[in-house]
Amino acid sequence: MNEFSAANPSAYDSRQGTVYAFLSLFLLILAFFIVLVSISTVEDVKSKAVMQSLTSTFTTFRKTGDVISDFTSKQGDVLGGQAFQEKVTGIFATALQVAKVEIVQPGRLMHARMPIEAVFQENTDRLNPNVVAFLDRIVAALGGRPPGVRFDMEFIVGTVPAGDGTFHVTQTLAMARAGGFAREILGRGAPPDSLSVGLVPDAPGQVTMRFYVRSENKGRTENQTQPRAGPQ
Repeated sequence: MNEFSAANPSAYDSRQGTVYAFLSLFLLILAFFIVLVSISTVEDVKSKAVMQSLTSTFTTFRKTGDVISDFTSKQGDVLGGQAFQEKVTGIFATALQVAKVEIVQPGRLMHARMPIEAVFQENTDRLNPNVVAFLDRIVAALGGRPPGVRFDMEFIVGTVPAGDGTFHVTQTLAMARAGGFAREILGRGAPPDSLSVGLVPDAPGQVTMRFYVRSENKGRTENQTQPRAGPQ
């Protein structure tokens, strides 16, 4: 009887030791992940890119007219636009430090202003050598648009208007500079539908670059709903 009773504690102790071993292993793994989290850093751009990928992926399983799908789609567009704005801001900060960058609408519109000498050589329409690397990075940013979103750029040169307040009819240096910039950035691979150039009759000696984030679906919807003239 005593021998039978003594066998049970031995078996119980063996099972209990196995439980302790597994518990210790789980606690060790938990401590390992806690250390990883504590030493890791969060990058906003990558986090927003992941969120954008998730929203764009899961919204494809919903119908177009669904309210929830529309909300998540707009949220993804904004996140993509904010990542684009952060990228462009970083390009200006490293390549053209003289530019003043302002976020007008987060995720939608931003612009940068700078002296004309920061882009072109004095009294010519030739670009400064340091602008070449800047253009290549801008082209890459404009071309990296996610599905359903487009990135547009406006390049505006300030000029002195004619005596009557209108633009000059003949070719001016400001016109040549605007055209030269367009040819250069398009020649480097910028999407043709994402670029527009122009002149503004104020702030002579200044260049303004505007960057827009637009939804391609919204643009197509507006074009389809625009009334057309019927046969007379």
